Amino acid sequence: MRTVFRRRRRREQPEQAVEQAQEPAAPTRESGPWDADEPHPDTDRIDYGGLRLPDNPDFDIRPATVGDQHVSVVVRYEESMLSLQALAAPRSSGLWDEIRIKIRAQAKDLKEQEGPFGTELSGEIKAADGNVRPVRYLGIDGPRWLLLGLISGKGTHDEAVSAAFVDFIKDVVVVRGDEPMAREEPIPLRRPNEQPGESGEDRPRLNPFKRGPEISEIR
Repeated sequence: MRTVFRRRRRREQPEQAVEQAQEPAAPTRESGPWDADEPHPDTDRIDYGGLRLPDNPDFDIRPATVGDQHVSVVVRYEESMLSLQALAAPRSSGLWDEIRIKIRAQAKDLKEQEGPFGTELSGEIKAADGNVRPVRYLGIDGPRWLLLGLISGKGTHDEAVSAAFVDFIKDVVVVRGDEPMAREEPIPLRRPNEQPGESGEDRPRLNPFKRGPEISEIR
């Protein structure tokens, strides 16, 4: 049974104080992905700890696990797949420019193109099973985090499927937290029915760009 995150409603104020009660601030941008600490639309989302994802029955959402640690989430839709992972970033600058260089060093055939979130990578990579498949890498820098996405399947070229994934990403909320984290450290995830601390948050962190748990290997 999955847990759906909803913002807590304010308790009713005494009649004389109703006019002073403040409603949640309106979003200052048209769409996300959102930081948990900024105003964002009050919609139903599934709580995966470091990520809160839109609760839409059209998408099949599962955590991707390496060993006993959740490293990303996989969203399936129309014979396509979107993998999402949030990484800790420095306060002073974003990570996507740097991560993009690292990805291209591993997959030299990928080309840069402009997409709905800025510069992205697209092309073909050789999967772990030896097959060549089309992919799109998307990176969105937020306050002290990077949301890294990988689309494979029809979503790399089918406009309708691609648009559905883009809309999904635009409603994601990233929960960075206040604890110190190393550069590029994955922001901890957990299953919706897990409590904080049950998903291996004290275990050594995984580097998604080393062979094995890198996001391009998740199928």
